[in-house]
Amino acid sequence: MASPQSPHNSPADRAPGHGPDTPQPGSGTKSHTAGSGQAHRYDERLTVPLWWWAAAAVVTGVVGYEIQLSAHRSVWSVAGYVVVGILAAALLWSMGRARVAVTADGELIADKARLPREVIARGATVAATAKSAALGRQLDPAAYLMHRTWIKTMVLLVLDDPDDPTPYWLVSTRHPDRLLAALGIDDAAAPPAGKPRDQQS
Repeated sequence: MASPQSPHNSPADRAPGHGPDTPQPGSGTKSHTAGSGQAHRYDERLTVPLWWWAAAAVVTGVVGYEIQLSAHRSVWSVAGYVVVGILAAALLWSMGRARVAVTADGELIADKARLPREVIARGATVAATAKSAALGRQLDPAAYLMHRTWIKTMVLLVLDDPDDPTPYWLVSTRHPDRLLAALGIDDAAAPPAGKPRDQQS
């Protein structure tokens, strides 16, 4: 299989293989209809936590008030609240634009990168307690990383593609079990039957 072109990644998104894709519309983990008319098996938008928006509102109020004081409470100084609020909202929205999806054909979409199902050998959940090690001492520099710090869990997808030097993908997701199920992959990190998995929330 010929190796596709590398996507243009942000500092948090590094991929030696598999090409770019335009961002998909919609949000959440509900399926949506793609351009081909087929619904995605899985679709998740990696939005920032809601409390970040509350924190942004507080920051907007504080900074806007400082602008108002420095402008001696002139009429135009009220615009400071509007400007700061728009900038904060735009920043949080842009941070939460990344999507993780599985198409009807079983192809994984991780932000702007795509991974065909047939090159995935196996997969596993990376729990919140194991995330630090997976991103630290255990991380292979050649691996593809699509990481969002505010997402506690990830999936690890080991590749079997002789044309791609990438050993595995690490992808942030709030629902690793649903993502692996959509890909039709057993969770290698799942506990033995009868033994409950540790809570990962």
